[in-house]
Amino acid sequence: METHHVIESRIEERTKAGPHLTKNELVGFNGRLAILITNIVSTMWCAYVFAIIALISLPAAIHGGIPTFIAWVAQTFLQLVLLSVIMVGQKVAAESSDKQALQTYKDAEALLKIQDDIHRLVKINNEMTAEIRTLVEKNKRAAKSEKPV
Repeated sequence: METHHVIESRIEERTKAGPHLTKNELVGFNGRLAILITNIVSTMWCAYVFAIIALISLPAAIHGGIPTFIAWVAQTFLQLVLLSVIMVGQKVAAESSDKQALQTYKDAEALLKIQDDIHRLVKINNEMTAEIRTLVEKNKRAAKSEKPV
């Protein structure tokens, strides 16, 4: 029983390409500019600055009555502050996803190498079994030819 194994070209492809990460999604000037702005706005420091800016207009919103205060909460505070906080959360989630993708990549790469090692060992085992079978058959023939008839 002979097996043929071609070393997976996928291993070579994976080595060249590496894992697919969020940072690899940058395409062109617009993509780089969008990521730059997102990285600036998606910080908790930016959220704190936005909160301070929003709070500056809070006294005027309170004096304007309930409709003005509700408009201030919805249009000023929520949009300014929560937008940055949500972006920070998305950034953390993307980094976590990248870590998971990198770990999955490393695991898959290790499994592919283990698969190749196992196949190599099976091939060696098959070759040794064939050699043993050949020697056993030779010994049987030699034993038969030495027996008196």
